[in-house]
Amino acid sequence: MTRTKACRMPDVLKTADGKERRVGVEIEMSGLGYDQLVTLAARLLGGVPVLRSRYVTSLKTELGEFTIELDSAPIKDLDLADERLPRSIRELGGQAMDVIDAAAERIVPLEIVSPPLPFTRLEAIESLIDNLREAGALGSREAIYFAFGLQLNPELPDLRPATLVRYFQAFTLLYDWLKARHQLDVSRKFTTYIEPWHSRYTERLMADDYQPELPQLMEDYLEFNPTRNRALDLLPLFAHLDHERLDHHVRDPRIKSRPTLHYRLPDCDINNPDWHFSSVWNDWVVLEQLASNPDDLSEMRALFRESGKLNLHNLTHSWQETTGNWLARKGYVWAA
Repeated sequence: MTRTKACRMPDVLKTADGKERRVGVEIEMSGLGYDQLVTLAARLLGGVPVLRSRYVTSLKTELGEFTIELDSAPIKDLDLADERLPRSIRELGGQAMDVIDAAAERIVPLEIVSPPLPFTRLEAIESLIDNLREAGALGSREAIYFAFGLQLNPELPDLRPATLVRYFQAFTLLYDWLKARHQLDVSRKFTTYIEPWHSRYTERLMADDYQPELPQLMEDYLEFNPTRNRALDLLPLFAHLDHERLDHHVRDPRIKSRPTLHYRLPDCDINNPDWHFSSVWNDWVVLEQLASNPDDLSEMRALFRESGKLNLHNLTHSWQETTGNWLARKGYVWAA
């Protein structure tokens, strides 16, 4: 399906130093063999694939360097020719690896990881995903154990604490609404890595007088969320801002330092013809717009605090419903 300018843009498109903001995209899927995916991605994106290690291929394109990999370190690193293994196992050689490969490609997600892309170039991801669907790629709904995700790593406009707080507050306010729109498959609803932030942290975050400096901002979050397993994972950002402080709470070699948020909530429902990358991205843009509008953010925070009170409205309306109605009334959501 080809569409023109399906990906909407937020009002804030540039960083504080005048550069266009960028976003990294991670796409998990199955249904295609590894070599098939590499060949197809090379054709769709342009460029020559270079095998870096078993199940890790780099693809240099005019957009930057994409990585195509099997999302499982033990299998990627497996080497049956290793002389430390017993001879009987090493002699199985290619036959054993063929069996492992066939099983891995059915159970372990294949992943395409983009370079940081300018927001205005995201139509390339829209086209890539639509073409992968047509080629037979499968998403979360295909099997209960898949739980595939589509992850965004959007660069922030700046790294001032006040800006970070606005984004954190906007995410808290929209979490239920976003989850309802993005969590289409039961397999990811029962995973632990898309959890909301701890309620005691969000209570502190939502206070009208919450204006911390960076050290306190990090301490407040890490006191209640010292884990990667959050729908909006802040640990890569904190590693970039103050790695030493982060190490006091969390030590994990998987944390990659970068000046971005790490949005892990959405499904990858790639084989659903009604699902598109732009649907996920455009909902993220709603968060962007709310974070950049202090008056609306303040109004919605007041509604959020009110939603915790015992009254007739709250007994008959969920926060998700209240959020959707408010966003529609304010013009944050658009007709399909």
